[in-house]
Amino acid sequence: MKDFQKYWGWAVFAVLLAGWLTSDLGPGLLLALSGVCTVYFFFLAPAWCGALGRDGACRNNSKGVMMGCHIRQHKWQKLQGVVVRKRWRELRRELFPNVTTALTTLGGILGLLSAIAASLQPIFGGGW
Repeated sequence: MKDFQKYWGWAVFAVLLAGWLTSDLGPGLLLALSGVCTVYFFFLAPAWCGALGRDGACRNNSKGVMMGCHIRQHKWQKLQGVVVRKRWRELRRELFPNVTTALTTLGGILGLLSAIAASLQPIFGGGW
């Protein structure tokens, strides 16, 4: 049960994927599931920090790929990477340092794209 508390977002992601493939869920539910997936992967999923430091990438545990570890500077470094254009290349290295963190990052990106598509679905008729 403890593992399910950590990884519940993957179950929501599976339901979201099944909803897109079968077209059984309405746009409102797809949008809600997409939002939950995006928040989970970016801010709650267990991942490595990956912030760049003197010794290379930080290997401390963090919650979500955008939050960094317990070190305050790493949290600011991650959030600054989203806002400051010069840091985008470094942020890419931090978000894809290994397979586990890369899958979490891709889950968050797919959740965000799914939210955009679900919000546009009623506009374009939903016949995707």
